[in-house]
Amino acid sequence: MADSWTDGILLKVANIIVYFLFLGSNVYTIAAPHDIYFSAKETYITPAPWAFLIWSLIHLLLLGTIIYQFTPSGKNVIVDGISWRFPLLGILNAIYVNLWASHHYVIAFVFALFVSSAVTHIYYVVKKFHAPSNVGDELFVHLPFSLYHGWTTVLVIMTAFEAFGVNALSHPAGVWTKVFVFLALLFLEATAATYAFSSPEGDLPASIAITWSLFAIFAHQNVHRSGFIHWSALVFAVLSAVWVIKGMYDLYVRTRGGAVVLLDEERAPLVGS
Repeated sequence: MADSWTDGILLKVANIIVYFLFLGSNVYTIAAPHDIYFSAKETYITPAPWAFLIWSLIHLLLLGTIIYQFTPSGKNVIVDGISWRFPLLGILNAIYVNLWASHHYVIAFVFALFVSSAVTHIYYVVKKFHAPSNVGDELFVHLPFSLYHGWTTVLVIMTAFEAFGVNALSHPAGVWTKVFVFLALLFLEATAATYAFSSPEGDLPASIAITWSLFAIFAHQNVHRSGFIHWSALVFAVLSAVWVIKGMYDLYVRTRGGAVVLLDEERAPLVGS
């Protein structure tokens, strides 16, 4: 019997409701009377506000995801594979964004870890059990959750500094602050490298999400605030960009002879479990 668009309708409706809840939580941070991206706590790893534009791309792709779930291929991956993990992710993300927007950074950090764990589970299920079989799988399943996974890695680091780090507007960067920022930047760059080498063609979207964020950190942490942090961010951003270029080259090599090979190797979760 052929699949009907009503199969798994309860989960499909839940995905739609949670998607708009999730989207609304981020729209609030932009439409609120005070722009949260300019009024949030300043730390020595705070990125430029334009870094958060990546949310717009993720939202757009996930809109495609909730539409794609009504197709047979989409149902197989989103409803049967990802299942209720997507609504859980949306709810956790909405809570995180609202806690972060209201400056409850310690609790927001805890929920950032929950969000990271939830998206990691989805990332793992998608990469291990659902190799892309068509363009829809690539565009509306693998691409958004790869971007999401890379971006949440940045959010965990950023929120940790907001919860436990000093305010960059009132405290100069001490030795320990510089050490922890350096280690955080190193971790982000190493994660981008791990994405790039996680399979023959790499995970390009996740690497791009981290590289984008590293350049945003470099742009925001000006040399007058801390030259060490400013130039360290640039070095790690450039190194991360190398892994993006590596991924692009490997993808070109794979596609040069004809169609893209859609099989993907098993990838273990990079953040959380």
